[in-house]
Amino acid sequence: MSQANDMETLARQLSDCAAALHRRILLAMRLPATPQAQIQALFGREVALRMCANGLYLDAARLAASGLGPAQQQVLAVTARASVELEKIEQIKEVFDVSAELLALGAALASGKPEHLLKPLEDLKHRLDARKPAAP
Repeated sequence: MSQANDMETLARQLSDCAAALHRRILLAMRLPATPQAQIQALFGREVALRMCANGLYLDAARLAASGLGPAQQQVLAVTARASVELEKIEQIKEVFDVSAELLALGAALASGKPEHLLKPLEDLKHRLDARKPAAP
């Protein structure tokens, strides 16, 4: 698979993360204890995440040529994991935290500068690793 295809896959996975965030927001809206301001802020993050994904679609050729190289598979793996984890998160604060890390990663990717990728990628990995599994 070419780098351009991998970038399109990454954009699709970020879009999947935004969709998972959207579903989580809809669940939060059903809870009377969730403040409206938090829900609105999460909608803003969802939109921003979708914009990052859309930018990646448009910039796939440029990003593929920017030297991302070996980090590509790590980014693909961690965004796929984030999409799954967003579905499981029960605490709204954790949804904010994961969505913030995803936005930072999306922004680093959209910048086309591989040197800006490592920190947001590691931050997201650490955030996901630190997440406690939801109670059954």
